[in-house]
Amino acid sequence: MIIELHLLQSFPVSNLNRDDLGQPKTARFGAVTRARISSQSLKRAARDSLDKYGLNPEELGKRSKRHGEKAAEILVERGVGQDFDTACRVTELALKVLGFKLDDKRRLSYLLFLLSTAPRALADACEEHWDTLVRELGKRDVELEKKTSGKTSKVKTEKEWISSLQKSPSGPLLSFKKATQDAFLQGSRQAVDIALFGRMIADHSDKNVIAASQVAHALSTHGVTTDFDYFTALDDFSRGEEPGAGMVGTIEFNAACYYRYANLDLDQLRTNLWPTHKDTEAVPDPDDLVARTVQAWLRAFIHAVPSGKQATMAARTVPETLFAVVRDHGAWNLANAFLKPVTDANDLLAASTDRLLRRYAKIKSFYGDDQIRGSAFHTLADEVPDAANTHHSAVTCDEFVQYILETAGCTR
Repeated sequence: MIIELHLLQSFPVSNLNRDDLGQPKTARFGAVTRARISSQSLKRAARDSLDKYGLNPEELGKRSKRHGEKAAEILVERGVGQDFDTACRVTELALKVLGFKLDDKRRLSYLLFLLSTAPRALADACEEHWDTLVRELGKRDVELEKKTSGKTSKVKTEKEWISSLQKSPSGPLLSFKKATQDAFLQGSRQAVDIALFGRMIADHSDKNVIAASQVAHALSTHGVTTDFDYFTALDDFSRGEEPGAGMVGTIEFNAACYYRYANLDLDQLRTNLWPTHKDTEAVPDPDDLVARTVQAWLRAFIHAVPSGKQATMAARTVPETLFAVVRDHGAWNLANAFLKPVTDANDLLAASTDRLLRRYAKIKSFYGDDQIRGSAFHTLADEVPDAANTHHSAVTCDEFVQYILETAGCTR
């Protein structure tokens, strides 16, 4: 089963999502330049608010290069080892034995998306195998010191040394690797936001997760041009002494009505949360977690607003047209309703809403609606044709969300 969310949202003067030059992102669509907000920006805004809508922080993930450092901090807090640097060396060795590459700052070479409790799992394993890990580091230090002093030239490379620790049947860290890998990685697959948005781990492709939610780049329903705000700033200590501004510059911005689209595959979500049926036995109420996840996903995306330049522009708006569809299969992104840009409209939101509903009706008429279980609609725009005959007309956002949850069978 699939839930689709279609939103129309207008932002006033804003630069919510910048490119490498600091300009608002754009795209050519229908031979016209449109304002654009990247899917990554929208997903980040949604991810940051999932815990506000019924999910616990420990059910969510953290994407970072610093999992080893966090594990070292936990070890130091527990009083394990002599100091933070030693704890870091131990967690670094642990990560290498688990098959991860580190950069020149001794951090993971890429952002790793894991359950928020993963550093604690790594710290637990390092504490349990502390003596073995420290002993192997000591042996390595002695070998490198002999090489530096010229007493020997036969020293394994870093790659050879780690490989010997990983693969030797009698290797001292083989049991550590087997015991730790599941706790550090496999358990992380149950992080709700990993289940929603997927994960790729280059060094452990078997732990990759296919995203249950697909998110489109938001596009303006009309053409846009980038404008420039010339600003000046005064030096408070030089007022009245030196004429002119202490700083001048420009900020680029636009203003647009965006079409936003996202969908959620409930079957894929369940598969991601519990790769095997056996895994659900450890969860007190699997259906409750799915229901809370779907509700959090709906509310988080409805209220998702990127943080770019908000301190200077405060473009804090909400979607004013909300349309959701619950279906057994398939997906219809309705962006082509705006392939011909909306122009010369007294009410841009009303015109865009009308376009959206007309496009959906045409597609449904041609392709059929046997896969559609229900749809909900609400708009704050004026002069929009009544949609109550074909969609559930929600009066409040709570009712809108509740109807979708009930139609998708995700009530608690």
